[in-house]
Amino acid sequence: MVDRARPSLLPLLAVVLTALNLRTAVTGFTPLLDVIGADLGFGPSLYGVLGTIVTASFAVFGLLAAALARRFGLERTLALAVALTTAGVLLRALSPSTAALVASTVVAFTGVGASNVLVVPLVKKYFSARLKTMSSLYIALLQVGQFVAPLLALPVALGAGWRWAAGMWAPLTGVAVVLWVVLAVRAGGAAGAAPAGATAAPVRLAGAWRTPLLWSLVLMLGMTGLNVYAVITWLPAILVDAGADPTSGGALLALFSVFGLPAAFVVPPLAIRLRDPSVVVVVCTLCLAGGWTGLLLSPGSGAVAWVVLLGIGVSTFPLCLTLVNARTRTTAGSTVLSGAMQGLGYAIACIGPLGIGVLYTATGSWTSSFVVLLASLVVLLVSGCVACRPSLLEDQVRARVPVDA
Repeated sequence: MVDRARPSLLPLLAVVLTALNLRTAVTGFTPLLDVIGADLGFGPSLYGVLGTIVTASFAVFGLLAAALARRFGLERTLALAVALTTAGVLLRALSPSTAALVASTVVAFTGVGASNVLVVPLVKKYFSARLKTMSSLYIALLQVGQFVAPLLALPVALGAGWRWAAGMWAPLTGVAVVLWVVLAVRAGGAAGAAPAGATAAPVRLAGAWRTPLLWSLVLMLGMTGLNVYAVITWLPAILVDAGADPTSGGALLALFSVFGLPAAFVVPPLAIRLRDPSVVVVVCTLCLAGGWTGLLLSPGSGAVAWVVLLGIGVSTFPLCLTLVNARTRTTAGSTVLSGAMQGLGYAIACIGPLGIGVLYTATGSWTSSFVVLLASLVVLLVSGCVACRPSLLEDQVRARVPVDA
């Protein structure tokens, strides 16, 4: 049994190091692409391939992670996932060719995609008595890693070379691997000493895929991710088309990203404290609607205000992560909900950047893209309100599955 009243420092350090590095392999690598391309001999045409690997890995290995965790245990599966991330980051830093760079990127994001899913139920398992604090800490560290990595990437590359910059996060993830291995050994020992029928691996929660909660969270994260990646991919181009300087487009994209950190401290406590945190979904949806409408009608004037609204609006992302634990009673429920939400949610999110690019190419205008993005907010609002209802996944499963199933 996990001592939830006095949790060990070991799982805390493991969660901290893992969360901190869930985005460094992405945001710490993309600023180096021009430098690496000049060295290995590839151009911008490969950038899109590398970006697709990221979101596709989040989707595919997010779905597989829950099944692997049921078979091998949460800690053991996460130890393997973080080990793959570490190996991928190191191999990428040592890549002698473009093919090796792509292959190592796949390895790295196989691990990151699974880790995204598995950290959430492990926070519930080890820190259920401190869920508000640990949810905020986990999401904040994810954001810190996302911000810090691109700031350090180019200075390190200029001082020591791009290989050092690409691989500098591997020691931290390597330490996390050791910590998760120790925790996996402890969990295995506890399972061996437990009464018959106990196991370190979360059991299958039959019927979870037929619940409104699961599908509402899938759609909520999918629409949130669709809007996030639309901003990250196309905001600079939208602003440049409106007459802005390319430098200001990059600065406004940085401004958009800043809001993830305060959201990490504000949204999780609200999601846990409020019986029905639908108000968060409503406010975020209105902010996103205001931001997209502003960019549609007046992209040149008031761009800062529109970007601020968009930055606040995507605070439904930490809400999604928090609801996984707030709307489940067990680690089994948290595991299946996290896997479904992030696996299918990121698959939906992939459509955003690609679809907007296709629409813009076909019409020569951003108008149709804004219409689609505004329509996605209807889905976000409805699914978010359903997900926020005060109902637990296990209770919904029990209401839909016969007792003898």
